[in-house]
Amino acid sequence: MNQKNIEIYKILDEMHPNAGCELVHYNPFELIVAVILSAQCTDKRVNIVTEELFKEIKTPEDLVKIDRARLEEIIHPCGFYHNKAENLQKMAKSVIDLFNGQIPDNREDLMKLAGVGRKTANVVMAEAYGKNAIAVDTHVFRVSNRIGLVNEDTPEATELALMKAFDENMWSHLHHLLIFQGRYICDARKPKCDQCGLKKYCKYYKNNEKLK
Repeated sequence: MNQKNIEIYKILDEMHPNAGCELVHYNPFELIVAVILSAQCTDKRVNIVTEELFKEIKTPEDLVKIDRARLEEIIHPCGFYHNKAENLQKMAKSVIDLFNGQIPDNREDLMKLAGVGRKTANVVMAEAYGKNAIAVDTHVFRVSNRIGLVNEDTPEATELALMKAFDENMWSHLHHLLIFQGRYICDARKPKCDQCGLKKYCKYYKNNEKLK
């Protein structure tokens, strides 16, 4: 692990001392539901929705049994509610059919669940089970490539490159640091470079300074 990456990690950690999962959950089942709902939706809104949803849904069995129209009514504020309702119920059914109603604790099994991709599996592994993983969402992908930690074209290639660039015990926290950086500082359209401690290292900042 090179000194530049150690320094970037340190600066990110100083900038975002409270970095962590912002989806409210109390068990692996609640987490995987919240992650599915969070696609193209803010965590803040998901938390409002799940507060109501989890009053009616406690288990995968509950999620399978709930009337589809009622489920869509509850999750409507998260957007794409038709697709999300279908994905949630398919996921819950596969949890019951394949794993006796228990959310798996490893990537291979998690990705056997209907509608669960690598990013969601990594979030559940890291957050619910304390394993080392880097979930590459839109923030992690944008920020890690923008500042020059990696130079990749896809989320999976970005994940693998970050795994090589950082020690394994840093992976899960790095994921949160990059999310917070993207969410609160390194905006997709208008990054707040004046508030960022990474200007010294950032490829995007250096390139844009040259254009001024």
